[in-house]
Amino acid sequence: MRVKSSGFFAPKPARRSRPVFRRPFFSRAVQFWGRLVSGLFLLLLCGFSYRQVEGLWFRPQAVLVLGGATEREQFAAEFAKQHPQLPVWVSSGSNPEYAEWLFATAGIDPKRVHLDYQAVDTVTNFTTLADYFKTQDIRSVYVITSDYHMRRAQVIGEIVLGSRGIDLKPIAVPSGQAPEPLKKVVRDAARAVLWVITGETGSQFARRFK
Repeated sequence: MRVKSSGFFAPKPARRSRPVFRRPFFSRAVQFWGRLVSGLFLLLLCGFSYRQVEGLWFRPQAVLVLGGATEREQFAAEFAKQHPQLPVWVSSGSNPEYAEWLFATAGIDPKRVHLDYQAVDTVTNFTTLADYFKTQDIRSVYVITSDYHMRRAQVIGEIVLGSRGIDLKPIAVPSGQAPEPLKKVVRDAARAVLWVITGETGSQFARRFK
């Protein structure tokens, strides 16, 4: 005599386990570094906002002229006449003979003019002097460069000088040229962040991605 099994006691089919898909190590590493860099940028932006407000209370204590065009130094000589109390730093500008003659012709005391030739590009215009400015307790500087170059210079300066608690006030020299491409701004902003984190400017890589 057969006993019919009820559906209640019928064995249930075994559940199939779902396959576990693990992200490759490279993908997880990229995501980690992406979050880290994003966090650093956020911290820097918060710092910039604070310094911009703080900068309203500080008058510039020096003038920084970025080399690359004699028009910038000519403009700076006239600017220095209007601000006789401020020292002037020219970062990798024209040759010393011309620069000294230019400022002397404008009636600027040679003791006020500091010619510095350490920089090899815009990023190092700032990194070579940022720590020195800090040791001199300089909290705010005028930055003079060409108008087409100002966007990149200002982004770099905000990161580099800002990391040392120094505010900048941009002074653009008219040139009639179109602004630089955005990719240069992004590239050098990344180099500036690299310097803040590691002390390296990445100059050797910048030459490959002009």
